[in-house]
Amino acid sequence: MVAQGKLPKHYRWLKEEYPEVAKAYEKLGDAVHGAGPLDERTRALVKLAVSVGARLEGAVHSHTRKALAVGLRPEDIRHAVLLAMPTIGLPGTVAALSWVGDVLAKK
Repeated sequence: MVAQGKLPKHYRWLKEEYPEVAKAYEKLGDAVHGAGPLDERTRALVKLAVSVGARLEGAVHSHTRKALAVGLRPEDIRHAVLLAMPTIGLPGTVAALSWVGDVLAKK
């Protein structure tokens, strides 16, 4: 779990304004992570890939941080993003690589 101070500003706001909604959302996340056999590193890559494919900048930032937290290397993360190129195209992949770069530059 991410430390409270490290949570994105808008999610901290949601937790303050709608604590029961945030609690239910977190419970759902725990449930889906525990629902199958994938290990933590694989789950982190899947979540990153879904975020890239959906072109969700904030989610790519978040899942890049989470991938690093479970021990994935920057080159693992970049490779996962590059794998999206045949499916989402060059512009979407380059955008996602820049979002990954935002996080990696802070490390």
